[in-house]
Amino acid sequence: MTLKNVRRLRRFTAVAGTATAALLLSGCASAGAEYPEAHIHAMAVNPDTEQVLLATHDGLYDLSADPVKVISPAIDLMGFTTTGQPGHFYASGHPGAGVELPNPVGLIESNDGGKSWQALSRQGQSDFHSLTYSDAGIVGFDGSLRTSEEGQRWTTPDTSIQPADLSGAAEEQTVLATTQGGLQRSADGGTNWSPVPEAPLMYLTDFASAEQAAGVTPDGQVYTSDDAGLTWQSGGSIDVEPHAMAAVTGDEGQLQIWIATAQDIRVSTDGGQTFSGWSAE
Repeated sequence: MTLKNVRRLRRFTAVAGTATAALLLSGCASAGAEYPEAHIHAMAVNPDTEQVLLATHDGLYDLSADPVKVISPAIDLMGFTTTGQPGHFYASGHPGAGVELPNPVGLIESNDGGKSWQALSRQGQSDFHSLTYSDAGIVGFDGSLRTSEEGQRWTTPDTSIQPADLSGAAEEQTVLATTQGGLQRSADGGTNWSPVPEAPLMYLTDFASAEQAAGVTPDGQVYTSDDAGLTWQSGGSIDVEPHAMAAVTGDEGQLQIWIATAQDIRVSTDGGQTFSGWSAE
């Protein structure tokens, strides 16, 4: 990943056209912003540039900027995912003031780190509350689970799962889905699914690599996996409700776990055993 879709706890079960002419939406950076008070839906961390992004009800925040900036147009980014390529994101949600897009916005794409967005498909049709990317393409949930190789033509797999959160491995076709009935796993980009035996009831998950993944329960207990989500080991806890999560590989190959709460960012650099507060300063 991965900047994966992250819903609020009270939305643990996500509720919810053909591509229109391309529409490029450019956002003005809002100087002087602070930690977002709006709902946080997703998180992305780039360990190479040390950039920390939060996808929120009010747009895309860059918490690593000084001062904090809102770098996107005013779009309620309900679903948001990175792709493994620098600055390449997909998102979904609702247009805000001054944004000339149908409501919901369908699937939109950014190739410049979230500053501008292009409409791809399902404008006026889909509000993907869960959204992720794997090597097989895009997986989203707008009341139905949908998959797409390129973001324009969609298929609907034969499954009844209702993900609260989706996370994919950009290097492989593995996708995880957290549901009220337990963790589900797909090895083919979201087409076929099976439950993960003995997996904890997690709220959010994310891939740091093809094999390493992390997850967190609604009450903040953290788990990690070294086999692409097949088995899980208990780690530390943040003891507070998680709103968004990102897992990345650090400079020395260690697993880093980043969790956004309503008030701050918690980060672990020891594979999820201990967490401390994070500040860009």
